[in-house]
Amino acid sequence: MSTEHLRVLADAPGPFVSLYIDGTGDTQNDAARWSAIREHLEDCGVTGRTIEAVERAVLTYQPAPHRRGHAVIAGGEGVLVDEPLIRPPAVTVLRVSVYPYVVPLLSSETARPPYIFAAVDHLGADLTVHRDRAVEHETVQCGGFPVHKPASAGWNGYGDMQHSAEEAVRMNVRAIVDRITKLADQSHAELVFVCGEVRSRSDVLSELPHRIAARVVSLPAHAEGGRADERKFAVLVDSEFAQRGRDRVAMVVARYQSETGRRSDLAVQGLPAVCTALRDGAVDTLIISDLGSATVVSGDDRTMVAADADALSMFGEAPRRVALADEVLPFVAIATDASVVIAEHEIAVADGVAAVLRYPQTNVTGAAGSSQRSVPS
Repeated sequence: MSTEHLRVLADAPGPFVSLYIDGTGDTQNDAARWSAIREHLEDCGVTGRTIEAVERAVLTYQPAPHRRGHAVIAGGEGVLVDEPLIRPPAVTVLRVSVYPYVVPLLSSETARPPYIFAAVDHLGADLTVHRDRAVEHETVQCGGFPVHKPASAGWNGYGDMQHSAEEAVRMNVRAIVDRITKLADQSHAELVFVCGEVRSRSDVLSELPHRIAARVVSLPAHAEGGRADERKFAVLVDSEFAQRGRDRVAMVVARYQSETGRRSDLAVQGLPAVCTALRDGAVDTLIISDLGSATVVSGDDRTMVAADADALSMFGEAPRRVALADEVLPFVAIATDASVVIAEHEIAVADGVAAVLRYPQTNVTGAAGSSQRSVPS
């Protein structure tokens, strides 16, 4: 998945506090849990300023429907990531490290590209834009009226009223379409969810430019009538994003397997090869399968990484620390503008990690020609 929204982590000073919790919204339970978290952070030597910043994020979190999970990552300058999670973790995850722990934020069921939710009818629309973890609401109030045709033709003026209603509908639909199009272009929305009764929805979809219509996911009308609140469709929206996330993972895995099969030197696996490619900025997409408790070493520069101290020394870098690979490798990917895919069940590779490269690295050990085992999704 794209790591652009996490780019702020690459230049932030550590150490980092990475916290993933179930944001129940129960104030009493949250306070008790926070007391234990605070005690652990103090034992780890986290500064009071950072602890206070994390505390504010945890205790002021307002869970939304289907968004009870909560992710907080803080560094030396305060909270850097404060995001809801679709699925809360089974247990609280708390790490304090030189590197942030971002794997849960990069799973296919968590990542969210910009998108628009539009509840439409012939009188206007309620629009919600989701972008960069911000949510903006607006209502399109249209001036066309009346929008309903006369019920009977048995009176003078029926034709004029019918024509007026049709023209009012066309005018309102154009206003709705113009606003959706402008917002989609401004926000670079990857998806546009449109809900409403069949006629209103169809009229809007038929007028959208092809570049916008191609991104539309149609949703039914609100069962109780009127324009729907997005929260009523949260499950359907989540399901759509989850499926698209799984499709993207499958595409990356298929590309990796294809490059491996044709020995193009554009696919590597195993910690030694992946560390070398990340260090050189050659990784296009990092694939994390099952790293377990694997560790790597790094130098003064946090992006100078290797599978072991000897390998790092070969590059004239003194080993400064040993850290968990599931923290270090995604961090270096973020710092080098590489994408990250979490493919826990789709593929099995050496050391639980692989990568698709931007360009061949023929001198890298463990390159495409090395053996691999694939398992079906």
